[in-house]
Amino acid sequence: MKAVFLQGHGGNEVVQCGEQPRPTPGPGEVLVRLRASTVNQVDLYMRNSGAGITHQLPQIMGLDGAGEIESTAGDPAFTVGQRVLVHPGIACGRCEFCLRGQDVLCTRYSLLGEHRHGTWAQVVALPASNVFCTPTHLDDVQAAALGVNHLTAWRMVVSQARLQPWETVLIFGIGGGVSLAALQIAQALGARTLVTSRHADKLERARALGADVVIDSSREDVAKAVMSHTAGRGVDVVIENVGAAVWSSALKSLVRGGRIVTCGATSGDQPGADLRRLFIRQLQVMGSTLGSLHEMHELLAFVNRHQLTPVMDQVFELDQVHAALDRLDSGLQFGKVGLRI
Repeated sequence: MKAVFLQGHGGNEVVQCGEQPRPTPGPGEVLVRLRASTVNQVDLYMRNSGAGITHQLPQIMGLDGAGEIESTAGDPAFTVGQRVLVHPGIACGRCEFCLRGQDVLCTRYSLLGEHRHGTWAQVVALPASNVFCTPTHLDDVQAAALGVNHLTAWRMVVSQARLQPWETVLIFGIGGGVSLAALQIAQALGARTLVTSRHADKLERARALGADVVIDSSREDVAKAVMSHTAGRGVDVVIENVGAAVWSSALKSLVRGGRIVTCGATSGDQPGADLRRLFIRQLQVMGSTLGSLHEMHELLAFVNRHQLTPVMDQVFELDQVHAALDRLDSGLQFGKVGLRI
């Protein structure tokens, strides 16, 4: 089958598009013929080094995906040809975290495109429990985007931060997939949304999507701007995936007792802790990654109810994968970079 795979680590020269063996499904696994996927930050990380992630080369890349059922393995929940999307996290089902419904914390968790072959291929094999019906109002590329970005944002905004309709939320780095997904979810919940970017054009597009307040972090002090727009109070929730470059501003933007949820550290993972602010103002700091199978069920119900559609930037063909990786690496994208398979 045709697939995109890593032959080593470095730049785009180690990313190859060619033939790889078709997967053989194991017990309880289904085969999904993939039609689309998207490009995520972890794909760049795997290309660059993959340090700390146990994997073998050649490694088929890609976390998320959407397509149709090719083989059901006898599972009555699916039919051949049914449109589906995938959840990329494979849990053991037996550890203490799995048994209490927190499979995303599984001690033996493996991820498509990281620990096992991924979705930048014509076919993928994975447990039937990791396959979900595609919302009918979405095309395959839009549906694929739900499996990482929207699921990550859902856990951050709903499960971790417990954002309420009467609250305010500050979202850093609008234009990235997780940040835009968080904006869509927060808006649908009825919260007041403040967003930041260093790019004026991204802020204008965010405003057109309904963001209540836009803050140009290249010209404005974010914390001061937040205080100006909240009558000196601060926001209830901060959603961020940037790390060190924005951490101080994020903490200073929170109301007393506010919550900050982080899922990334693209600018560095060792910011000043600002412990005095943390304990005097009794702030809550939460880490978050991806989401559980149950949270995927919740997200898809929410997407259907509110008819949410992921924001797409550009969509490339599978053999244009180098251009797709470069687009994400540039930081200029607004929305998801997609791949047609």
